[in-house]
Amino acid sequence: MFSLKVDNEIKLSLIQKSFAPIYAKLVQENLPYLEQWLAWPTHCKIEQDFSSFINKSLHDYADGKSMVCAIFYNEILVGNVSFNTINNELKKVEIGYWLTASAQGNGIITRVCKKLIEIAFDELLMQKVQISTATKNLASRAVCERLGLKQEAVIANAENLNGRIVDHAIYVLHRT
Repeated sequence: MFSLKVDNEIKLSLIQKSFAPIYAKLVQENLPYLEQWLAWPTHCKIEQDFSSFINKSLHDYADGKSMVCAIFYNEILVGNVSFNTINNELKKVEIGYWLTASAQGNGIITRVCKKLIEIAFDELLMQKVQISTATKNLASRAVCERLGLKQEAVIANAENLNGRIVDHAIYVLHRT
């Protein structure tokens, strides 16, 4: 499996089956935090759930549909980043991410997304990078703004987050 050095503190590794128990432990330890802005943690809590997710993600990667990577900060797995979709027909990728509560505030997601944006434009030759976030998720919106993405739209009633209907802000960056 490939790994990519982002900087001296951060490394990305294409997800692999051996990460499943680590992901399950991270979600158990961070469930209330993750459930604020993500719908999947409620339904993906045990090692088998992550094994299934990893298998599907690796098949989608092989088919060129997505790329899901573990985020390692100082050699410790602390989250996930992905091209949730790679759309070659539209020349667009959509980035998604999550991070443990204890790893917040270190600029990890900003640095990781910057690297993925470089890959999207320079290696995959995409024309558009998109990130969708709940409008009230101010930390995620700040990441988008630090990266130079511009708000393109707000989609009302975009997602059901564990019984809470939220709107999404859609941020984009076009290849220059």
